[in-house]
Amino acid sequence: MDWLGADFAYSVLLSSRYIHRSFSLESVTMLRTFSAEEKYDSNYRWLMLALAALTPTLVLAMPNMSLPVLFPEISAELNLSLVQVGWIWAVSSITGMFIGLVGGTVGDRFGARRTLIMLCLLTGVAGALRGFSANFITFMMTSFLLGLVQPAIAVNVFKIAGEWFRPAQLGMASGVISAGFAAGLSLGALVSASILSPLLGSWRQVFFFYGILAVIIGLLWYMLHPRDEDSDATRKSYVPLRQGLPHVMRLRKIWLIGLGGMGIRACVVGATGYLPTYLRDIGWETVRADNALATFYFVSLLAAIPIAVLSDKMQIRRGFLMLAALMITLGVGLLSVVEGNLVWVAVMIAGVTFDALMAIQMTTIMEVEGVGVAYIGTALGFSGVIRNFGGTFSPPLGNSLAVYGLNVPFIFWAAMGLIGLVVFSLLPSKQKKKVEDNIVTSPVPS
Repeated sequence: MDWLGADFAYSVLLSSRYIHRSFSLESVTMLRTFSAEEKYDSNYRWLMLALAALTPTLVLAMPNMSLPVLFPEISAELNLSLVQVGWIWAVSSITGMFIGLVGGTVGDRFGARRTLIMLCLLTGVAGALRGFSANFITFMMTSFLLGLVQPAIAVNVFKIAGEWFRPAQLGMASGVISAGFAAGLSLGALVSASILSPLLGSWRQVFFFYGILAVIIGLLWYMLHPRDEDSDATRKSYVPLRQGLPHVMRLRKIWLIGLGGMGIRACVVGATGYLPTYLRDIGWETVRADNALATFYFVSLLAAIPIAVLSDKMQIRRGFLMLAALMITLGVGLLSVVEGNLVWVAVMIAGVTFDALMAIQMTTIMEVEGVGVAYIGTALGFSGVIRNFGGTFSPPLGNSLAVYGLNVPFIFWAAMGLIGLVVFSLLPSKQKKKVEDNIVTSPVPS
């Protein structure tokens, strides 16, 4: 047991250093900094990956997915129509069209640490403000404020993967982060209405609770992420938006990934936002309807990492994107025709590849020839602008089709997924350049 004593003594020595620095959290984060190459080889990258996966779980996915299952409770209290519910569900996509682009550029300029601290704190405050909503207008206003900060989180957590992991592991790292999204989406649907709302008192307290969680995650980024964003290398690699955006917009592959993602986002955002309401309207119990939505994201969680890792091994991103889009389209289409227990089958078909598709999309963008470290944030943000457009019109337009039959909206959303599948098929089948070369040696403007 000598090793245990030595380890304990070393811990005491480190603790004395912390005491000597007056318990400053700032000093703890400065104990170790990492160069770009050191990040790839350091075991600390796994802690960064864990935090990057936890952030979308608690700050993005759970609060967002609480909305569909809380909508019946919110609608009853605020007297909302089905179309108004669709607009509330779509507002984050409207703001996300622009904020993701700005957020990616801000992350490039100020570094992931500073950006994520700021975004998490602001998300916590803006998300909690929804709990004070008194009617449709105030709910839309507070949701709009939340949408001004929250969408940029996704771009910056994937940027963490690009900074800390070599290209050969990039799909795996993106898969872990996507699994964090899936876990949050599943948990948000599972616990928000059936557990948290009764436990905390109402839907308003649920939003306050998620706001507190976001602030805590912001503090964790402050304490745990090394302060290395002010290095000369980071400043040299930064490209202003006015210079980086035209460069990224000239890349045909970025457009194809974004347009394909737009079709899939239109399909998934519309279908998942409507699913609990649809199932309740056709006679399902509330808890059972919420569990169906949770199942969509739970099967996605199980498959996200294995599929992403397999895409790393095989290096055929287009094939995996097409397969995932096909599964999503098929599952959503089936929801328009199946009944009873077959609904569960359709939900699982639609959900199993969703977060894997998200991970592979992000990885493919970072691998595009001409992107490299200098343009990662801008490329992810610009692709997000295109992708999020699908979520702006899809929920209200699809919900409005319910007057022709409760199942008709799913036909519309499946058609959107089919468009995404067709666009993904236009991507080149193989990279023109080695992934390793692209990430490391992509040109940085002087």
